[in-house]
Amino acid sequence: MKLHFLRYFVILAEELHFGRAAGKLAITQPPLSSAIKSLEEELEVKLLIRDSKHVELTQAGEAFLEEARQILEQVARASNVAKIVGGGMRGRLEIGMTGSQVYREVPEIVRQFNAQTPDVDVVLREMSSADQVNDLLRGQIHAGFVNASTVPPQLAFLPMAEDEFLICLPADHPQARCDSMELRQLADARFVMFSRDVAPANYDNVIAIFSRAGIHPRIAHAARQWLTIVAMVANGLGVSVVPRSLARSRVHGVSFVKIKGEQVLAPAMLVWNPAYSPPTLRSFIECAGRILVRD
Repeated sequence: MKLHFLRYFVILAEELHFGRAAGKLAITQPPLSSAIKSLEEELEVKLLIRDSKHVELTQAGEAFLEEARQILEQVARASNVAKIVGGGMRGRLEIGMTGSQVYREVPEIVRQFNAQTPDVDVVLREMSSADQVNDLLRGQIHAGFVNASTVPPQLAFLPMAEDEFLICLPADHPQARCDSMELRQLADARFVMFSRDVAPANYDNVIAIFSRAGIHPRIAHAARQWLTIVAMVANGLGVSVVPRSLARSRVHGVSFVKIKGEQVLAPAMLVWNPAYSPPTLRSFIECAGRILVRD
């Protein structure tokens, strides 16, 4: 049974008019009539009742129509699967991310990639920036969203949207309701800081902010995640300086205040190893690039 005969029959059954069906198929009426006749002869059953003015499906034709549609849909799916597999667009991507990245562009990137490439599973793994870089160099993850401004030369990257640092205060702090404040107003405060061994870039960026403000912070506690820092501030263990995106976490008991003076940015980027770059990853990077450029 020729596949295009099934398609001819389905279109004719939907139109119930040889002229309209032929036009929709971009063929003349004689080849359409011949195809339907050949199909009926092969099946040894009448599919249509037709005369010069009327076309109607028989009961056998109605039953065959449902089956024919399913066959054509299955063929279309098989064709798409072949193209996807042939282009390397099926499988699994292991993507690293720091905990705070869930409040940046990462969720939107993954959602859009899932929508356009449903046959590729994206698995997000929460990791420190340092661990992500190490795993990328060894080819153990496909890409990573890291809090950093530089990466080893073996790796490629796309910068993420700008995210400035803010002061994070307990909600009952005297300055908690200020629109902005100078960092040196907190010169005597106890600070919750990021552990330098986890993400040197985060630690160094915050220390640089203090240096420009002319103060030496009194570090009371060190944490491994930005969210942990915000939670510690909320529980009265100190104050801190964190990226603006953390305000989206809606942690109860904290307030975020702009640093008066120059804007200080919290760098982040999507990083991957070009030496381990399957087609699925290239598609993910293209999707991310469209979102990051827009932002």
